Amino acid sequence: MFTKTEILTLLQGCDDDNLFKQAHAATLEQFSGQVFMRGIIEFSNQCRNDCHYCGLRTSNREVNRYRLNHQQILSAAESAQQQGMGTIVLQSGDDFRFRVQDIEQLIIEIKQQFNLAITLSLGDRSLAELNCWRAAGADRYLLKMETFNQALFHQCRPKKQFDQRLAKIKQLQDLGYQTGSGIIVNLPGMSLDMLADDIISLSQLQLDMLACGPFVAHPQTPYADEPNGNVLLSHRVSAILRLLNPGANIPATSALDALQQGAREQALLRGANVVMPSFTPEQIFADYNIYPGKNTSTAKLADRVSTIKSAISAIGLSPSSTRGDACRKNYVNNDR
Repeated sequence: MFTKTEILTLLQGCDDDNLFKQAHAATLEQFSGQVFMRGIIEFSNQCRNDCHYCGLRTSNREVNRYRLNHQQILSAAESAQQQGMGTIVLQSGDDFRFRVQDIEQLIIEIKQQFNLAITLSLGDRSLAELNCWRAAGADRYLLKMETFNQALFHQCRPKKQFDQRLAKIKQLQDLGYQTGSGIIVNLPGMSLDMLADDIISLSQLQLDMLACGPFVAHPQTPYADEPNGNVLLSHRVSAILRLLNPGANIPATSALDALQQGAREQALLRGANVVMPSFTPEQIFADYNIYPGKNTSTAKLADRVSTIKSAISAIGLSPSSTRGDACRKNYVNNDR
């Protein structure tokens, strides 16, 4: 739909009013004003990786590390169902202490007890593990690239293999997962030219979920002194992604609100159609601190969810408790 030159022009803000209007119209056409609610359960902040942008990096000794047990995760899933979530997102760092059988049993029990769609965001796992979890009933998998520029990828994700991670996305699609990936806008070292290429590369994968949020500098990382990303630029990216991928699910990320209050709701009028309130238990809620401003609310869970729903309604949209599948194609419902 857009050439790279046209994308670069849009990224520079030459036609914001028209871009955002078209993106919102495309979102309304696909999703009829529904905003899909996903309850995210960040069940471990242990991570073996040392990514330069992330506060959970293994070299950060100032993190209060935790792992939820099986029953705590199930309790969080029950809360998500009670609060009107149609999907839960099981997310962790790359924490291999959770074995394939541990995650498999969680998937089976969540499906049996709560009948929720399940998105996994567990990092680089083996094909055998991914196949097992899909067979157990997992519906979606999110594996973010952060950037498709290989030099920048290796700069911010030391010792990780670009080609292997990209190939894993294709494997997830072949296994039948609704598959997602994403990028960080204004990642240190990223030019507008690189960002335009990232938008093209992300769209060429024909994914079901597309994530794009602004970079937020964390004080306990090598990027502590780098400038934060630009919220307006991030909105432009989500709008362009919507027009290139009309039926994909695009979240309004918490990183937006970490930089500018109200920016998440604004994103819902500029191409995004998903919000993901955290259902991580309140006593460790703030310890999933991948960037400053994430999980900092002191309000009770029910109040936080109510506030989000009210904010969605206030901009003329409808918070939805449905599964919220992408509109790219017809999917096999994995409810069991």
